Amino acid sequence: MLNLFIALVSCVAIAMTACSPATEYDIIIRNGAIYDGSGGDPMIGDIAIKGDTLAVIGPLENAIARLEIDAEGLAVAPGFINMLSWANESLIEDGRSQGDIRQGVTLEVFGEGWSMGPLNEKMKAAETEQQGDIKFDIEWTTLAEYLDYLTARGISPNVASFVGATTVRIHEIGYEDRPPTPEELERMRGLVARAMEDGALGVGSSLIYAPAFYARTDELIELARVAAGYDGLYISHIRNEGNQLLEAVDELITIAREAGIRAEIYHLKAAGQANWSKLETVFEKVEVARADGLSISADIYTYVAGATGLDAAMPPWVQEGGYD
Repeated sequence: MLNLFIALVSCVAIAMTACSPATEYDIIIRNGAIYDGSGGDPMIGDIAIKGDTLAVIGPLENAIARLEIDAEGLAVAPGFINMLSWANESLIEDGRSQGDIRQGVTLEVFGEGWSMGPLNEKMKAAETEQQGDIKFDIEWTTLAEYLDYLTARGISPNVASFVGATTVRIHEIGYEDRPPTPEELERMRGLVARAMEDGALGVGSSLIYAPAFYARTDELIELARVAAGYDGLYISHIRNEGNQLLEAVDELITIAREAGIRAEIYHLKAAGQANWSKLETVFEKVEVARADGLSISADIYTYVAGATGLDAAMPPWVQEGGYD
């Protein structure tokens, strides 16, 4: 009798499975080599998307979707992050971002030293005068207003930004080669706090360009300390990537330690063959700092080239006061 009962239950279960409707999603990507970002080997499988949510990863033979994509022979991965993006103006011209989207980039991160806010009226006038082929009205003041402006225009990628240490310096001091007064520094700290409250990722510096290289280490510590209070990050195109590379790395580590902030060296390199051997010492310095409890990281280019403006080769005294 027991065996008959089990058999009947099994038959009912099979019948219910056969009759139940297939799960429906908006999109199913089938048969792709799925890279989940963990660094492991890919797995061949299916991905279901419902709305803006990745709903299921795995075999989905019985599922259906309004759009099904056969990705056999192709790689499927999370969107890539362009962590040093200068699309802050090109997205105003063309929000489709086809150059990056077609390479898999879904997040553009701005703010390596300069950010599109906070701006005062003098900064807006200067930015308008310096515009090249891309012309636009500056309709925002804060960093959050700029990001909202992009979103309202309609853009393909997600966007985020650090607040630029250069930007808040220009806001209060302009292009003068001097430290801020206590009152100016407090206003600069307030600008960073406002940006962090509005969603900035942290503070970014780019210390080989004017007027950023007029900032002393203690000024950067004060700005980074504000960002640390919001669990922000300090990123930096460090002060020197050539003969004073080691000193520049020491400065970043000092800022991280004194401000209590996570820090990242942007596009770490040793410029000039005479400095190539210094990279091993850089690695040692970072490892020692990490062993001491600091969160220090670095990123590099995926190629052996670099590019910047001619102004980066000019001495600081030439650039004091801005450009005429």
